[in-house]
Amino acid sequence: MPRQRILLVTGLSGAGKSTVLKTLEDIGWETVDNLPLSLLQPLLATPPPAGAERGRPLAVGLDSRTRGFDAALVARQARSRPVEMLYLDCTGEELARRFSETRRRHPLAPDRPAIDGIAEERALTAPLKREADHVIDTTDSDVPALQQQVRGRFASGGGAPTLTIMSFGFARGVPRNADLVLDMRFLRNPHWQEELRALTGLDPAVGAYVAGDEAYADALAKIEDLLLILLPRYRAEGKSYVSIAFGCTGGRHRSVHVAERVAARLRAAGFSPSLDHRDLATPPRDGIERSAGAERLGQNEADGAQGE
Repeated sequence: MPRQRILLVTGLSGAGKSTVLKTLEDIGWETVDNLPLSLLQPLLATPPPAGAERGRPLAVGLDSRTRGFDAALVARQARSRPVEMLYLDCTGEELARRFSETRRRHPLAPDRPAIDGIAEERALTAPLKREADHVIDTTDSDVPALQQQVRGRFASGGGAPTLTIMSFGFARGVPRNADLVLDMRFLRNPHWQEELRALTGLDPAVGAYVAGDEAYADALAKIEDLLLILLPRYRAEGKSYVSIAFGCTGGRHRSVHVAERVAARLRAAGFSPSLDHRDLATPPRDGIERSAGAERLGQNEADGAQGE
């Protein structure tokens, strides 16, 4: 079993420690922040847990606010164990600007200008910077840029985001947290076919009917090509979750079939999407399909059926 990876995250207050720890947690690390220094050695000496958690990397946040903080002691303890250290640096001017902008007091200068506390902390943590395996200067980095750096250095398996492909019905509302919403109501509607109405997009007969639309092949190929361009870009930008929602009027036929097809295409390309058919279990209703937003094709088919 590979040795558990342990990372001490330290540096200057305001340089981004909280962002780093949250990002590490998002990519699967266990994180502990501001652990009293007296508990650091027992934590490092504790064997990793068994089962699924075994081997999960651990990040521990330490800075001048840590109870009993002693930079020289932390450096010695780090040298005595197979651990890595990340030091977050930043210019004094930029840190002073951040403290002023957020109206926070520097922990070492609660009743003095922030720049005094910054200088004191820089001297206090100098032994840690000398011992650090990784140094990130966040002076010119915003939060997304810092997150991207952390993922690039510490993510295993490329830090791929959690990908969800879902289907839904516009009649019941657009999913709140969808990153991309694609409207499938331009395709012909199986609801207006008597033999297909009670079926769903999981049934081959419905899939064949939807795929028979003259716009289907070209439109779906372009949608899939677009997603294959976007998903690696989302990963590079550090998104933790990506949700792609396909909608039709009722959420039972076209959107379900398309979501299944696209998920299969993405799996073939090396992605691991999960599927969620939000409205699949709802019963078919003519009133919903005729409601505002129901497509002209479906209505014409219904009118034609009544005239026969």
